Amino acid sequence: MKQYAAIEVQKLVEADKAQHIIDVREVDEVETGKIPGAIHIPLGLLEFRMHELDKSKEYILVCRSGGRSGRAGQLLESHGFNVINMDGGMLAWQGKIE
Repeated sequence: MKQYAAIEVQKLVEADKAQHIIDVREVDEVETGKIPGAIHIPLGLLEFRMHELDKSKEYILVCRSGGRSGRAGQLLESHGFNVINMDGGMLAWQGKIE
């Protein structure tokens, strides 16, 4: 699975090139702020909501520190999705949040 540093993802977001970001944190974590435009699908619900995703798109996965998004990426990759894990998660994020 590919990994991007938070700064790489931030540059994509600022250039309006990061169209498909999935935040796999829990509801209370996302309430503190998420990357603008990110889709919130908690890790525990991901396998039940995979049908909402498009295998022709590339998804950047985000969590608090990079661990849960790594597990989410393994799950999605095993089902044929193209994914990138944001290394360091929201702890490393320096960009805007919503």
